[in-house]
Amino acid sequence: MKVRHLKLLILFSLILLIAGFYAFGLDQFLSLDYFKNQQADLQRYVVEKPLMSMAGYFLVVFLLSALSLPGISIVIVVAGLTFFNFWTTLIVASFADTLGSTAAFLTSRYLFAQSLHSKYPDQLSVINLGIEQDGGFYLFSLRLMFFFPCFLINLLMGLTTLRTLTFYWVTQVGKLPYKAIFTYTGAELGKMSSPVDLLSPQLVLGFTMIGFFPLLSKKALQWYKQNHSHRDRDISPEEEKTLAGEIRD
Repeated sequence: MKVRHLKLLILFSLILLIAGFYAFGLDQFLSLDYFKNQQADLQRYVVEKPLMSMAGYFLVVFLLSALSLPGISIVIVVAGLTFFNFWTTLIVASFADTLGSTAAFLTSRYLFAQSLHSKYPDQLSVINLGIEQDGGFYLFSLRLMFFFPCFLINLLMGLTTLRTLTFYWVTQVGKLPYKAIFTYTGAELGKMSSPVDLLSPQLVLGFTMIGFFPLLSKKALQWYKQNHSHRDRDISPEEEKTLAGEIRD
């Protein structure tokens, strides 16, 4: 099979899978109402078959990420709320989502990178130059910005020369804070016994972190850039002479 035909087959298969997800109404299974109605049955299944439950959870998160489908945040919150403890949910979700994102990254690179580089060499060469100089930090900053769609980051990074290993570990680290926040919030919601518990310090902290973490991330990145650029700026000849004189003295 020719490479072009293989690419078309993969692309068609992905489109078919995504279209089928919505055509068959599978998105309804990722709603809070569904999990609420099925909570008792799902909890019983987790108790009876914990390994199968974790494997199924891993597969769901992986596919949602790899196919760029919505619902990962809800699934993470519900898992912490209904199925597993904090650490199990966090670890399984983190690796599943990161591997799914990497699969989307590699798919984008295999399907589109070569053709787009040939059509827009100048534009992409400028982007790749920036990626080579500061690609890891740039990707990390995007991962911390919650409003920037993760699936779009995966697809765009696949068009660059960013190394796959760099993409993987930066994605793993960059997505971890949000997963921890959503998992923590879900776990605390699972402890509720009455509506009054919504005002508990733990839940208030969880909702506060969800709201304020993007702002805190932005400020932290701005501070890092300012200090980093100050340390790495070029030293003028006059400053070199001054430093040399200080060293001799």
